[in-house]
Amino acid sequence: MRRIYTKTGDAGMTSIHGGIRVPKTDVRIEANGCLDELNVAIGAVRTSLPTDHEWQPFLRDIQLNLMTAMSLVATGSDMREHNPNSLPENLVDDIESRIDAVNALCTPPDSFILPGGTPKASSLHQARVAARRAERWLWRLHELDTVPEEILKYLNRLSDLFFIMARYELQHSECKEEIWREFGYKRKLK
Repeated sequence: MRRIYTKTGDAGMTSIHGGIRVPKTDVRIEANGCLDELNVAIGAVRTSLPTDHEWQPFLRDIQLNLMTAMSLVATGSDMREHNPNSLPENLVDDIESRIDAVNALCTPPDSFILPGGTPKASSLHQARVAARRAERWLWRLHELDTVPEEILKYLNRLSDLFFIMARYELQHSECKEEIWREFGYKRKLK
């Protein structure tokens, strides 16, 4: 492709997998746009880390998985079997293992935590909320056309992962977590 612009979207339409044209306001396009934003947020986290940081490989894997998920989301359920892209079978298990490993290095939360603290923690919280937004749009799409279950679960776990990574960043830096208030159920027990 010599030109980056095609002019085919100037009238508010775009193509999805299979060459089908849909409005740019289509729920499938919004869901994929949110996945793209999440991928960019993860890229921002990666740029804040040294290239040899232990989180780099699995964050890159998440980005690659998101690219595959975007391809699958861009494909209607009736055509998905013709999409050559596939996600790893252990996708959700792997992310849960990563969450558990990072969580084991943190103190248990007893309060709602204010996002922020350090640039890295803030970037991780940005990724967390981007994952939540993408998950909401994927569920909207799922109401209209089936989204693969592993993608829905994966997005839910990604927000948990970025939350615990932000907590880890703060607990292992010079910055203290700021709390909003204790969890209600813990106040009742006192």
